[in-house]
Amino acid sequence: MAGTQHLWLFIVSGLLLNITPGPDSLFIMARSATQGWRAGFVACWGVGSGVFVHVFAAALGLSALLATSATAFAVVKVIGAAYLVWIGIGMLRARGEAAQAVDVAPRVLRYRDIFRQGFLTNVLNPKVALFFLAFVPQFIAPDAPSKPLAFIVLGAIFDINGMLWCHALALFTAFASRRLNVDAAVGRWLNRTMGAVFVALGAKLALASR
Repeated sequence: MAGTQHLWLFIVSGLLLNITPGPDSLFIMARSATQGWRAGFVACWGVGSGVFVHVFAAALGLSALLATSATAFAVVKVIGAAYLVWIGIGMLRARGEAAQAVDVAPRVLRYRDIFRQGFLTNVLNPKVALFFLAFVPQFIAPDAPSKPLAFIVLGAIFDINGMLWCHALALFTAFASRRLNVDAAVGRWLNRTMGAVFVALGAKLALASR
């Protein structure tokens, strides 16, 4: 299919990799738990759009720059880490501002802001770019008529599988949150916890090597 090989192994491996928790999954869960499944879906679309940026960048060879240039990797890494920390601090500050009123719910983000945050959380993670460079080429046939096209096809399949999982995660998180009757106080603590996690993830990314 379009110069690919071992497609079923690729699909199964991609699903397992998408299920592995990371910043994208945590962001989707945070938005779903505090604002419902619609906000979770918007977060999914932002993350999915970010994945496509990595797919096309890798297919065009741009991601190879991150793998070969220490400077390029460091710049993207620092920007991505700073953005994760910024999101985390935003969640922590929202918790602090609401602490004086017990019944005040966590800050509600506009859908466009949720989409943008999901998009940038994925795009600014250089490890995602390096992952595509290392993982996807293994499933491109040596005699593929167009290796960039095969890369894009596999990337699209990976992204679609990931979106299916992310939407299921958003629905489950929103349902569990409503089922457990999460009130404003619990929602604020959840926001605070997720904020601390994002700060920690940003710090981890900043210290990461290629």
